[in-house]
Amino acid sequence: MGFILAAVGSAVGLGNVWRFPFITGQYGGSSFLITYLAFVALIGFPAILVEFVIGRRTERNPVGALRELGSGVWSRAGWLFVVTGFIILSYYSVVAGWFLRYMLIGITEGYTLTDPSEAEALYGAVSTGLDTLVFHAFFMLLVIGIIAAGVRRGIELSVKVMIPVILILLLGLAAYGFTLDGASAAYSYYLSPDFGTIAANWTEILPAAAGQAFFTLSLGMGVMITYASYLGEDRNLAADAGIIATLDTLVAVLVGFVVFPVLFTVGIEPGAGGPGAIFVSLTAAFAGIPGGRILGIVFFGMVGIAALSSAISILEVLVSYLIDELGVARVPAAAAVGTAVFLLGVPVTIDSIFLGLYDGLADGILLVLGSLLLALFVGWVVPDLGREELRKGIADVRGLDVAWIWVVRIPVAIVILVSLLLGISDYVTFLTGDFADWLAAR
Repeated sequence: MGFILAAVGSAVGLGNVWRFPFITGQYGGSSFLITYLAFVALIGFPAILVEFVIGRRTERNPVGALRELGSGVWSRAGWLFVVTGFIILSYYSVVAGWFLRYMLIGITEGYTLTDPSEAEALYGAVSTGLDTLVFHAFFMLLVIGIIAAGVRRGIELSVKVMIPVILILLLGLAAYGFTLDGASAAYSYYLSPDFGTIAANWTEILPAAAGQAFFTLSLGMGVMITYASYLGEDRNLAADAGIIATLDTLVAVLVGFVVFPVLFTVGIEPGAGGPGAIFVSLTAAFAGIPGGRILGIVFFGMVGIAALSSAISILEVLVSYLIDELGVARVPAAAAVGTAVFLLGVPVTIDSIFLGLYDGLADGILLVLGSLLLALFVGWVVPDLGREELRKGIADVRGLDVAWIWVVRIPVAIVILVSLLLGISDYVTFLTGDFADWLAAR
């Protein structure tokens, strides 16, 4: 149970609550949702198993695991996951600080800005500046403290409290959303897919759905390899992967049932505004609905808890490397890596353009590249090892191991490759467009 909750805690975080609503809104609501769900079921589930078999087989962090199992270039591929986690956590911590700030605003002042332009100005003040740096530091200190406490006293104990709290709060918020005037229109937008929209915009929807699935399932950054390294051989990896993917996806879908009824009730267009959309839209929306202040405090506080559960999993990957490979004690390893992550995130507190720079690289390219390398490695380089490890803990395999390895070899690898190429194209567009304009203005 500790492993499942830790893995779910890693998966359930800002990817579900911060990214999912505005990404869903940007790419057509239900059209994105159905693509995302298909991606999780057909690609995400097999990909989780890839990381599980590597982690449990080697009982090591991603760098040590691939060095033990691979040779040549494969033995060095584990560094990609360390770099990816390092980049993601640096801006993840800053965004988590935003949610804590908004929770405190609700407690001290309430949500009174019904004008979206005023709410946008508030987001600008919250997202950059000295206060943002302070909350970034505070959040990283929390993460460092939990990781320094160890696997059982820190990670396992914390997620056993946080994950049930997140699920209970989300169910309550979704039930409240059902009572709002805009609920009917929101459900139609969210649950009635337009396949014509998917066909016309698949080159944009597919990489967005892929990146979202990898981000929210904590794939491609070595988290699941690290957590599985603590597992015994009696565990059914397929069953655990199914539970983790289902709970994580349930949380993301529930967030839609919370956010979209609120937005439709006050007439705010979903998906407008990019990364700041959920802050600008919901701040204005909470000011215009009954009980909005309490709802906002609970919502932003819940996201802060979810962000913490994910952040500790990413830092554990980085810390486990120092412990396994260099023999560094847990407490100094957590302090050193956490401090380095904090410093890398400082530019994001100065200008939000760095959020796009970091997120586009990590989410659109590195996560997908990491998953592709693992799929190729397990599917083609060590398939017998992967099948053997999967069979452990499963009483009646019935050809599951054979079917899984072929799914990983061909459809999973092909879809991930296409998503990677599209993600690279999008990132190049960002670098030559928004980022180039920002540099020219300097």
